[in-house]
Amino acid sequence: MLIESRPATDPEVDALVAAQQRELREADGGLDGQATVVHDDVRYLVVVDGGRVVACGGLQSLDADTGELKRMYVRPAYRGRGIARQLLCALEELAFQQGHSVLCLETGSYLPAAIGLYTSCGYQPIPVYGEYVHNPYSVCFAKRLPVAA
Repeated sequence: MLIESRPATDPEVDALVAAQQRELREADGGLDGQATVVHDDVRYLVVVDGGRVVACGGLQSLDADTGELKRMYVRPAYRGRGIARQLLCALEELAFQQGHSVLCLETGSYLPAAIGLYTSCGYQPIPVYGEYVHNPYSVCFAKRLPVAA
């Protein structure tokens, strides 16, 4: 398994983001609560297994200190193998390398597996922010990243 950087315009990233959006629309039970705002300044990491891109996640800078996780997704056939946790660690390292001291994220209240992943990795609930404020199904989390020694 390899984790590598890909541009937001990469066709495989685009395919995973499209699959994620389809799955979110199905998971929300018709709530129509997902924000599908596309950001072209997101830096993506992908997980490659056997030559196939099986997961993606992005990092967007909100300001000098704060990064935001975007579009975390693992193909269903690859779930339960710890891939999301490894990808999350790689995204945290990327955020740290970019000088961020805080990493935040938004997910849906109807996604218990995602919430479980984030809380088990040290993310704490925070008030809903930014483009998610008016989405009643949004829940947000943040984690303070370790400081350099």
